[in-house]
Amino acid sequence: MTAAVCAEITVSGIVQGVGFRYFAQKEALAQGLNGYVMNMADGRSVKVMVSGSKVDVEKLITELRKGPPNSRVISVDIEWKTGPLSVKGFSIKY
Repeated sequence: MTAAVCAEITVSGIVQGVGFRYFAQKEALAQGLNGYVMNMADGRSVKVMVSGSKVDVEKLITELRKGPPNSRVISVDIEWKTGPLSVKGFSIKY
């Protein structure tokens, strides 16, 4: 079994009001990842906290760089953390 990794990912650009959180949730669940996604107060970024195998987290990051059709991703910043998240499933925080 592969050890779980955890990443805090900040995606900036046109990522609010375009279905980005739902897109991130769908992609994370498809990879079997745990965590959450939320809009940031700046109005131009979302934060994704995710835990799972490194291969699956990297697949999610690849998809987040693309984003849904109406989004425009300008930057993706990744901070790798130690240990898995203590949440099960993948939710959207409001």
